Amino acid sequence: MWINYNPNPFGKRVGDCAVRAISKALNQSWEETYIGLLLQGFVMRDMPSANAVWGAYLKRKGFSRHMVSDDYDDYYTVSDFCRDNPHGVYILALSGHVVAVSDGNYYDTWDSGDEIPIYFWERRK
Repeated sequence: MWINYNPNPFGKRVGDCAVRAISKALNQSWEETYIGLLLQGFVMRDMPSANAVWGAYLKRKGFSRHMVSDDYDDYYTVSDFCRDNPHGVYILALSGHVVAVSDGNYYDTWDSGDEIPIYFWERRK
């Protein structure tokens, strides 16, 4: 189920999806997450929104990356992923977007349930 979530202090909805999603997954403020990604980007000499940067940040925070299986007859959506993963914390990478999933719900500024995840990060237990 989609839950409207936007921790951006100014309510902005464009360009910071990785910050929003990661802040939800890590239960951090938008500001703490942004600064963490900024520092990770500085170390890597890349932008904080780059997949490699936020991926490295998640890995340091105890997440592991997995590919979405291509064994489905039809396309596999964010909603399908939530149905199949009713427990746990995940970050889904879509084409040009990032969304947080926690215990079967997806948190975003818009209903991205019909979008197709490419890979995901899972919080290790």
